[in-house]
Amino acid sequence: MQRLKAKLGPIYPILITSLIILLIFTVSRLGLSIWQFDRVSEADGWLRVLSSGLRIDIASISYLFVLPALLMSLLSGKHLMGRICIWGLRGWITFGLWLIVYMEVVTPAFIIEYDLRPNRLFIEYLIYPKEVLAMLWGGYKIELLIGLLASITALTLGWKLSCRVTQGLTVTQWKWRPLVALVVVAIGVMGARSTLGHRPLNPAMVAFSSDPLINDLTLNSSYSLMFAIKQMASEQSAEDFYPRIGPDTIISEVRDSMNIEQSAFVTEGKVTDAKPTLANHRATYQGKPKNIVILLLESHGARYVKSLGGQDLSPNLDKLYQQGWGFERIYACGTRSVRGIEAVTTGFSPTPARSVVKLGKSQTNFFSIADLLKEKQYHTQFIYGGESHFDNMKSFFLGNGFADMQDLATFKSPAFIGSWGACDEDLYDKADQQFTALSAQHKPFFSLVFSSSNHSPYDFPDDKITLFNEPKQTVENAVKYADYALGKFVEKAKNSTYWNNTVFVVVADHDNRAGGALNVPIGHFKIPAVIFGGGIEHRADNRLVSQLDLLPTLLSLAGIDSQNPIIGHDLTQQVPIEKQRVMMQRGQDFAWMTEDNQVVVFSPGKAASSYLYDPELDLLSEKPIQQSIIRRAHANAMWGSLAFKNDYYTAQKSYLISDQ
Repeated sequence: MQRLKAKLGPIYPILITSLIILLIFTVSRLGLSIWQFDRVSEADGWLRVLSSGLRIDIASISYLFVLPALLMSLLSGKHLMGRICIWGLRGWITFGLWLIVYMEVVTPAFIIEYDLRPNRLFIEYLIYPKEVLAMLWGGYKIELLIGLLASITALTLGWKLSCRVTQGLTVTQWKWRPLVALVVVAIGVMGARSTLGHRPLNPAMVAFSSDPLINDLTLNSSYSLMFAIKQMASEQSAEDFYPRIGPDTIISEVRDSMNIEQSAFVTEGKVTDAKPTLANHRATYQGKPKNIVILLLESHGARYVKSLGGQDLSPNLDKLYQQGWGFERIYACGTRSVRGIEAVTTGFSPTPARSVVKLGKSQTNFFSIADLLKEKQYHTQFIYGGESHFDNMKSFFLGNGFADMQDLATFKSPAFIGSWGACDEDLYDKADQQFTALSAQHKPFFSLVFSSSNHSPYDFPDDKITLFNEPKQTVENAVKYADYALGKFVEKAKNSTYWNNTVFVVVADHDNRAGGALNVPIGHFKIPAVIFGGGIEHRADNRLVSQLDLLPTLLSLAGIDSQNPIIGHDLTQQVPIEKQRVMMQRGQDFAWMTEDNQVVVFSPGKAASSYLYDPELDLLSEKPIQQSIIRRAHANAMWGSLAFKNDYYTAQKSYLISDQ
């Protein structure tokens, strides 16, 4: 070892540390793969996971050490600059080892929650330390302890290792240093790129399975995190991931997929038009305009609702299905709350980018139901038991028509506060107080009420429900409590002054988790949704419905005529079978499903794949389908990015219907 140390000189500490890091990555990946043995075996992925994983690890190490290796090659020695380089290298080695160990240690918990390695969501949550720390302390104490112990161990051993490997280094002669530096940089760059192609190594190059987790196992968590940070630096567009298609075709197909007469469109549907989907929408109900309330349920998938074939955990939702207008085949647009908010408040179709709730360009002057109703003299508000700045909600809402933020700071003496804020009972009591006061003022109102009790670590008050299982803080018990709180509100609302003049919809933002081996696990996108209130008759609706269809339907039921760019269907009208569809986005994968369960999936860097979905077994089987369906799916997959880029979905100065 001493002979090797003498020959390598200033490069020796980097080589030894690199080998140790490579061992850490390999052991971690092997352990995770054994944990997911069945899924790796089903994907026939053992060789690919380990071999491609080695490639990713070498690239990661090259990125980590290419600059330190260059500096050590040029500046090492016993002079002041050399000593500074040694101390800098020791700090860098210690930091690198800590980051790598920590990220691998937290990976299992992240996989359990999201079925993926740490990604951009890991970074986005760090923006909200108060809420996240409360969540972690409430439900992940063991994980926190493990992470702390791993960090202390990694920092301690890393510092000791850095001392040992940097002691007694030989110094390269000055005349050879430029050549050594050139070789070191060449090796580092080649290792980081891991290819002679135009683009350097990226996750798509080593992806091979239809199971996203298996592809993620090929990565290491430090690489996954850094790649996510890089991607966040620029907004993502569908053009970066899916096969390109002409904008005129996109617009034509999207307009044809809308369920309105061509004469209702304000423009001709060309790329040069300011808003190709802008159209005049006439409400079915033409009486006095009604209030609109959206009750958005956190993580309440169809699998928790007996009426939809799930567990018997939501008796009050089941009761609403027997009393109101219940949708039996409605699917969420995504797997995050902001994606659900995007769908039900703006009607904007999902994209590979973040939800418009979080994009800088859409923080003002973006179309929303609140902006439309605010112009019509409605009081527009958001009611939330937590901090409304979470996930950038407050900024987006205030910039796009929401005039009133009723979050935790406005709650007076809530009975129970958990990791995410006031419990759902407090939330609905607050909503009832607000609606009663607005009703007394004869002020029409729109309110988005967003629950949070059914969010890990599943904090809710004691002695409210009969627990479904033990321990108390499980998703099943949280779902049951969320349903209990909803039921109490509905009974109170039925006896209120605002009931007869309000259209309510209760709908989930997304399912609890969207894991599994499918790129887009369709069964985990199915959610409950019921419209109810004064004048809403019972109806069991088995049409295929998207979250995007709720917004135009609510406007129609409330008697709101408007000119807007919404592409969703007004479900008060007949929707031809061939136009019934849902669109689902999971990360960078987009799925389009037709009424007869034909599915088109677009994944990064791949041609469209087509399937037949079996809702009973929740399985996709490969099946060729008509090119016309693929073309329409393709256009809709591209529409959101095109509309965002070209400002097709901006707010208007007036939402009044133009003369026909």
